[in-house]
Amino acid sequence: MKNKMLTIMLIILTSITLVGVVALIFVFQFNNGAKAEQGPTIDEIIEASVDVPEITTNLEGKNVIRLSLKIQTDGKDAAEELTKRDFQVKNIVIQELSEMTAAELEGKEGKQSFENAIKAQVDELMDSGEVQKVYITSYIIQ
Repeated sequence: MKNKMLTIMLIILTSITLVGVVALIFVFQFNNGAKAEQGPTIDEIIEASVDVPEITTNLEGKNVIRLSLKIQTDGKDAAEELTKRDFQVKNIVIQELSEMTAAELEGKEGKQSFENAIKAQVDELMDSGEVQKVYITSYIIQ
């Protein structure tokens, strides 16, 4: 009788332990999935971003624009490559701006289309990594 009781208690304790371990594994897996979906932290974004210094160029027509950009890549290696390709990025920006008028850049859609055009063209240059987003950090149209 004592042997039978001991066996039943061991089976119950083992079952409870097994259920607890499975629950812990499930909770940890669920938390890791939620963290992965949150995206990069601001420090990771800054580390993977490249500043394009101020560029002054003519727009189509008689206007002049002065602007600075920040280009966010998908990693540190891509940011290093983009830093080396600085002259190519400036060339793309100048070519794109020379085909735009001041009126096109005034609205939100104009700035967004400019950012998307720069992103697509710079992304084609990249050997490793890709461009995530292009930010206009400052601009003045005269």
